[in-house]
Amino acid sequence: MKNVFFVGTAGSGKSTLVGAYKRWLDANGVDSIIVNMDPGAETLPYDPDIDIREWVNLEEVMSEYQLGPNGAQIVAADLMSVNIGKMTSVFAEYDVDYVLVDTPGQLELFAFRESSEITVKAFGKDDSMLVYLSDPSLCRTPNGFISAMTLGALVQFRLQLPMLNLLSKSDTLSDDEEQRMLDWYSNSDALYGDLLDADSLPQTVVGMELFKAMENMGVFGEMRSVSAQDEIGMEEIYGAAQLMFFGGEDSERE
Repeated sequence: MKNVFFVGTAGSGKSTLVGAYKRWLDANGVDSIIVNMDPGAETLPYDPDIDIREWVNLEEVMSEYQLGPNGAQIVAADLMSVNIGKMTSVFAEYDVDYVLVDTPGQLELFAFRESSEITVKAFGKDDSMLVYLSDPSLCRTPNGFISAMTLGALVQFRLQLPMLNLLSKSDTLSDDEEQRMLDWYSNSDALYGDLLDADSLPQTVVGMELFKAMENMGVFGEMRSVSAQDEIGMEEIYGAAQLMFFGGEDSERE
């Protein structure tokens, strides 16, 4: 089984996209399951096959440790790794092509804590990839785009997994807005030029330095736009996953 971890900032549309992608896989005869890794999720737009809330519940953590919501989220993130063995033991009941992992809404709780590495290793690092969602509301300006891309690069550096970059919620963008953001990622010169046009902004000085660092690391490449609402881009996610795991060929499980 191949694991696809959906990550991104709060509100970037991870859970909604996971649900939409699952429906697309089902419709195209690709077996998959969904794993919810957010212990604080109150409602989900899908029915998880495996749910961390069976072992770690945010309200119970708040009560037991006398913590507020933010502190409880941190403790819950660490408790996930403690219970990861119980979760992965349930995997033996499944024989599917893909495991879709919906990570916590707060990106830092998954990507930047020791528990994240434990979780990825438990799932199987060699059989895992990241799908990083960039929220278009945070990427409309060159400086905002640079900030989002820097965060994505840090996530990939932290977890050391192949990563697919997605521009989520494309249905909220005009065609020109969508194409401009895609061009920024595929053509670094376009982003550099727009940064220069914004040089009157104080944060552009920092943005330019971040841009140079990412360009030197070879971060820029291809970004795909998706819309969970309109179910656009699902085939592109599948194609990218097949390319990463199987060289573009259809998977053949024994």
